[in-house]
Order: sequence, then C-alpha cells, then structure tokens
Amino acid sequence: MDDQAILAALQRHWDASDANDFEAEHDIYREDAVLDYPQSGERIRGRRTIQESRFVQPNKKRFAVRRIVGGGDLWVSEFVLTYDGVPSYVVSIMEFREGLVAHETQYFGERFDPAPSRAHLVERVG
Repeated sequence: MDDQAILAALQRHWDASDANDFEAEHDIYREDAVLDYPQSGERIRGRRTIQESRFVQPNKKRFAVRRIVGGGDLWVSEFVLTYDGVPSYVVSIMEFREGLVAHETQYFGERFDPAPSRAHLVERVG
C-alpha cells in the first residue's frame, strides 16, 4: 500500500470516527491490532475488542483532525477529540503492517493557559 492510499484510509478512518460509524472506523485495523493508552496504562488487543471499547464509551464524541503526517508504515495524526463538548488534544501514532494498523498509541492532553512567566512571549492560537 503506497503513502497516498494510507493517507486516504486514515482520512476515511477519522471521518468515520467523527460520524460514529463504528464499523467503517475500524476497517483500518488488522484483526490482531493492539491499541495502547499510556496515560491510563491500558492495552486493548484485537480489532473487535478495540471497536467494542469505543462503542460502549457513553460520551458524545467529535473528531477534528488538525494534521496527518507520515510515510511508509508509520503515521501520526493530530486531532481535537471533543467529549460532551470538552476538547482533548490527541496524538495518534499508527504503525502499519501489510496495509492495516498493527499498533496504535494515543496520547491525550487537556488545554491549559500559558505560564505567567512566558505569557507575554506567546501568541495565542486555536
């Protein structure tokens, strides 16, 4: 699978995620895929288990992709994931094997204000 095909698959994945299309959202994963959430110490094994973990999550979710970068078998997506109107800033690192995601790691961060020591030096964005 070439880079353009993977990029298109990632765009379909995030669009399906935003639409809560749980079937299409998980087309990108291998059956034996692994998903890690380092901040909570969770590891989820298997495409169907990953799918179920997202299906049973009760919050209303929205995904706004900021950028996707990568090449070959390693791709990074940066997006804002809004749960019930509260944004989290997320980085998803996906490792592909044979055209499908074999391993994904997601890191979550919440918005915070600039430290007073540098507030006069920064430009506020987003």
